[in-house]
Amino acid sequence: MSERLPETVAAGGLPGSPEGAERQTPDRDRKAEHLDLALDPWVQVGAGAFDEYRLEHCALPEIDADEIDTRCDFLGRALELPLLISCMTGGTEEAEAINRHLAEAAQQARIALGVGSQRKALEDAGQRATFAVRRYAPDVPVLANLGAVQLNYGYGPDECRQAVEMVEADALVLHLNPLQEAIQPEGDLRFGRLLPRIAEVVEALDREAIPVVVKEVGNGLSRRVGEALAAVGVKVLDTAGAGGTSWARIEASRAGDLPLGELFGSWGIPTPESILQLRDLPGVEVIGSGGLRHGLDVAKALALGARLGAMAYRFVAPARAGTEAVVAKIEQTGGELRIAMLCTGSRDLPALARVPWTRVRTAAT
Repeated sequence: MSERLPETVAAGGLPGSPEGAERQTPDRDRKAEHLDLALDPWVQVGAGAFDEYRLEHCALPEIDADEIDTRCDFLGRALELPLLISCMTGGTEEAEAINRHLAEAAQQARIALGVGSQRKALEDAGQRATFAVRRYAPDVPVLANLGAVQLNYGYGPDECRQAVEMVEADALVLHLNPLQEAIQPEGDLRFGRLLPRIAEVVEALDREAIPVVVKEVGNGLSRRVGEALAAVGVKVLDTAGAGGTSWARIEASRAGDLPLGELFGSWGIPTPESILQLRDLPGVEVIGSGGLRHGLDVAKALALGARLGAMAYRFVAPARAGTEAVVAKIEQTGGELRIAMLCTGSRDLPALARVPWTRVRTAAT
């Protein structure tokens, strides 16, 4: 890989601009590359954004471990754990198997599931089977997914509705990813006047009782952005904050420019901070995602104000191995969450949301 900036950046352009498009390799499979690069330790940034946050220990919890209740409702369906497998992949042969394993595991464990961006399947009907997860997960929340920026490239309520129908989803995720698109060799960069188009989709799908979830992809949502989205009717915000997988580093790897990935690799709002900024927005539920590594991080996310915790990286390797490997990782996460609940005296999730916490700032921060 080159140790200099891409020529388009050095000249004042962007990797995803028309000038940068010349650097694309026509037959490269972006989705397959994303899966492989996501497992590279270099694209995992930070030492754990939640490590600075401590939940108050309760030495006298006055509950038995088997009394702990981790159940909740999300999108009108019952969950056994407050956990979402974050939007991950689709559009390749391997992705079809991965999504089946994730969906079967989500059904067995009774947790929520998101699919990767469905743009490829909307443009190529032959790819739709790689996203068809409802048959494997008939009773749990399933979230469809499209890039919000595509609303500036001809997509509208009809395409969003098709994405929902394709996976028989309970909600539509619109993901915001300006940094990823800016570094991606084939990125789309028309983010201007996007909010009114999001509002149009929210209004259209609301008439059909289809909620719209807006998320980042690893750089976090601020209070300012959350307020703007809430004002146009978005009811669920997914932080997808900094502290986990860096899509800047993934796309910089694909673009052949490691220094650009280093420069922007840790850009963004850390997930705990994003949760704290969004948690008291009226009428809005917050999903805490971005760098959650285990059940203790899920507990911290819920104590800070999230409704659910969401993970992707923890399930990538198990999903390649098979359904039971994913189930085992979900069960491990649930066990870790229950230990945290016992040691904070939290009989149920509302009690966990009331647990006192402190932030311990290190010298590095």
